[in-house]
Amino acid sequence: MTSWIDEEVAESQFADVRLSKRFKLLIERLAEGIGETIPMACQDWANTKAAYRFLSNPRVSEEDILAGHFQSTADRFRSTQGLVLVLHDTTEFSFRREHPEPIGSVGVVGGRRDRTGQAQFYTTCGMLMHSSLVLTTQGLPLGISAVKFWTRKEFKGTNALKKKINSTRVPIEEKESVRWLDNMKQTTALLADPERCVHIGDRESDIYELFSTAHDIKTHFLVRSCVDRLAGDGHHTISEEMDAVDLKALHQITVRDRKGQPTTAVLELRYRRIRVLPPIGKQKRYPELRLTVIYAHERDTPKGRDRIDWKLITDLPVSSPLQAIEKLEWYASRWKIETFHKILKSGCKAEESKLRTAERLVNLIAVFCILSWRIFWMTMLQRSTSDGPTPIAFTDTECQLLDHLVPDPVNARSTKKTLSAYIIKVARLGGYLARTNDPPPGNIVMWRGLSRITDIVLGLEAAQFVGT
Repeated sequence: MTSWIDEEVAESQFADVRLSKRFKLLIERLAEGIGETIPMACQDWANTKAAYRFLSNPRVSEEDILAGHFQSTADRFRSTQGLVLVLHDTTEFSFRREHPEPIGSVGVVGGRRDRTGQAQFYTTCGMLMHSSLVLTTQGLPLGISAVKFWTRKEFKGTNALKKKINSTRVPIEEKESVRWLDNMKQTTALLADPERCVHIGDRESDIYELFSTAHDIKTHFLVRSCVDRLAGDGHHTISEEMDAVDLKALHQITVRDRKGQPTTAVLELRYRRIRVLPPIGKQKRYPELRLTVIYAHERDTPKGRDRIDWKLITDLPVSSPLQAIEKLEWYASRWKIETFHKILKSGCKAEESKLRTAERLVNLIAVFCILSWRIFWMTMLQRSTSDGPTPIAFTDTECQLLDHLVPDPVNARSTKKTLSAYIIKVARLGGYLARTNDPPPGNIVMWRGLSRITDIVLGLEAAQFVGT
């Protein structure tokens, strides 16, 4: 536990050496009790009070907390070869507070209807986080490269203003959408090799300013399109030009319906390099670009799930069906950042924190980001680099305990122990059954298993101390 934390926070720098020591101790305690409250993780009032003081210290920010992890992410990036995927997404953290003003709001949502039938609206207390996860094309998360937190204020008449203001004429710097550009720039500066990065986002990232920014900093992007932009000479749109594109190939995939049952889908693939124009109100500010548009449309109407209809846009060239399929698989990996956010909320239980201000919550969630990455990394490590050396994930003591607690199958005892075998043992401590036809262990059993092995190691150390 201490070994990987030492490496992960080695580059972290705070205004005071005592803050650095407290940060390391805090992350150790939270890692030993993933999902526990701060008092439960700290065990006594002195450490609990010190943790609260650290999180509320005005000299501590999320940038300070994540600086070491960002640098470790860059180090892991440099140790790999080829392209990497940078997944971008936004998530909300909601909290229930009697006085929500110190935290802020994430928006207004509708609730139950009153006796007259009118919907009752209320402001959700919380904050938003836009994060960027660096991932190898094999699916191994290398770490977080950028994080941005913010809250909203409650405005009246916002929907009415939308009818009078053309949002495309508002500068991107005055919108929340600028977070996509900021994280792309921060990631590019951190990794220092933009040609190797492919930034991936959902339909919310279909922003022309993002395309132009990627072109300026010489990096790549792949986003799902939702805007039918002007194309060619400006007298037709992308969809009109794609209607004239012949079918390039059929691609068969396996997907799951709403009940979790696997079904087969046949996708019709079309792609073309198109001259894309910026919005009319921004054509003097941004240049036209040559981009590749990929359409993947399910041939038949399925039962029990939505029809697949993906429209992707990228600056990367596509000259064959195999390259188009590759881009579809890259975009499909975008769900992994949603898994990362799920670990933050379900594993670390970030939304159950009782801290009262946004500043404290941001610092705590920044710590949870490091722990969530670690859990996710352990889970995906078994699937992508199962034959790696065990010391990259486990100490000798942990390996010995795992061998004792989770015996190997009779037919595998004589074989060499692999990293995958030890990850499976951790998952089994968390409830994974490891049957022949079971899928690889997921994040839930991994964070349960990691918590248990940590408790067992602590118990062993306590027993050895008592014995002396």
